[in-house]
Amino acid sequence: MEDLNNVNKRVHKIMLTNRRTCTINGVNDVLSFDIHEVLLETEQGMLMIKGDELHVNRLSLDKGEVDVDGKIDSLTYSENTGYSKKGESFLSRLLK
Repeated sequence: MEDLNNVNKRVHKIMLTNRRTCTINGVNDVLSFDIHEVLLETEQGMLMIKGDELHVNRLSLDKGEVDVDGKIDSLTYSENTGYSKKGESFLSRLLK
């Protein structure tokens, strides 16, 4: 039987080229970004991109796609399940 929870989920894919250009699919929301860090909510959890001179070049939340350029130093995932269901704010999720 088909899992009804996964019907509306998008495919999550990251393509990183020469640590300078990153194309990400399966993005639900962009929570914050500056030149040193981009924080995304994806189908697979929270994704933190760290580096220098980071820029969000293309953002299409309808398609769930984001392009990030700059010197990318790290991509780090953390789970986001459970927090949004409790109605907690983004700030309280970060401080846990």
